[in-house]
Amino acid sequence: MEDVGVVLAGRGGARMLRILNIRLSRCTVLSQLMRVPLPPLVTPRVLGVDDFALYGDTYGTLLVDAATRLPLTLWEGRDADQLSRWLREHPGVKVACRNGSLTYRQGITGGAPDAVQVSDRFHLWQGLSRRVQDIASAHRGCLPAALPSAGESDPAPVGEPAGNTAADTRAARHARRLFEAVQALTRTGRSHSSVARELSLDRRTVGKYARARTWQEVIRRPPRKPSSLDPYLDYLQQRWDEGQHSAKILHEELQAKGYCGHYQRVKMAVAPLRRGLPLDEPRERPPSPREAARWITAHPHRRNIHINELLPRLLEHCPELRQTHDLVRQFAAMLDNRDATPLTGWLDDLAHSGLAPLAGLAGALREDQDAVVQGIAPPYNSAVNEGRITDVKLQKRLMAGRAGVPLLRHRVVLIAHLRRRYADRPPR
Repeated sequence: MEDVGVVLAGRGGARMLRILNIRLSRCTVLSQLMRVPLPPLVTPRVLGVDDFALYGDTYGTLLVDAATRLPLTLWEGRDADQLSRWLREHPGVKVACRNGSLTYRQGITGGAPDAVQVSDRFHLWQGLSRRVQDIASAHRGCLPAALPSAGESDPAPVGEPAGNTAADTRAARHARRLFEAVQALTRTGRSHSSVARELSLDRRTVGKYARARTWQEVIRRPPRKPSSLDPYLDYLQQRWDEGQHSAKILHEELQAKGYCGHYQRVKMAVAPLRRGLPLDEPRERPPSPREAARWITAHPHRRNIHINELLPRLLEHCPELRQTHDLVRQFAAMLDNRDATPLTGWLDDLAHSGLAPLAGLAGALREDQDAVVQGIAPPYNSAVNEGRITDVKLQKRLMAGRAGVPLLRHRVVLIAHLRRRYADRPPR
């Protein structure tokens, strides 16, 4: 009954026991579970510390023995005093693996000042990736240059048709007025929030108009996504030129050729032809800032052929993204080689890069440089912490998020030991 309660908690445990002809309520199962004593806590030599979302904006702290990969305890909150108190009550920790949290750094320093702190490689790379995305967002105007048809000389031809065919529409006049108003106010040095309040616009809308070089960029229609009709566009054009202008008949002919789409899609596809315009063919859209950041941070051998064609074009167009790419690859080389020797020079390059996100990251890493060096070079990391955090989230979901901290602690610790006990049994 105790093992069933550990694995399935109250309601699920009661249902399983009912199948075994043991009729107990869920409250009885949980009460018996809480009576099970926790295994004796042995102070680990290598301690893993990480936080997890308990509920809402409330977080908890989980401690893991990195050598045995077993959870030790958890509690609500992530303050330094509580961690320091636990370390003083359990002396003997030699290595502490953590993320870049200032709270945990102070807690370990106060409770185990002689312990070597290790800033985990995963969190270091995650922090750098966020800064890369911030830089890509700040230079989103360069992202269309990744496409083969984009470049320094292409925006003008793209804008001309928009001005000739849509300049007199209501949407174009509205976009031109807003563009001129936003540009006039931002040139005076006013913030986007101030301009948004005066013009009664959203701050993101003001930012879009402020970044645009021409008003045509604001109303430019986004590229159409590929559809199942695309392989049949040449046939549609051919039949239209031959005089067949019935969308219903064209749809029937396409079905005979294997098209499985709806008639409405064919009707919408031939609509431009009725106005004397060409068929709307799919166009590749520029990468988003998140995609561009993923391209830059991905290992060159893990990028597909298409990205390897687009990324050099983007980096050639934007010196800031090229500089960011070079710095990212330098840090990746340090992680791959587990060599922290170039770290000091790399941090100097970040600080003098002229890119605010990277300069801020350099300042944060300098304050924690000893732990960063330990995170790059030795074999210790927080992988076991992340695995146990995933297990904590699973136990919370099994109890529908209504478990208190004592019950959650009991289940997380006991289920790990239960799995270990059954895993160590020899097969029959």
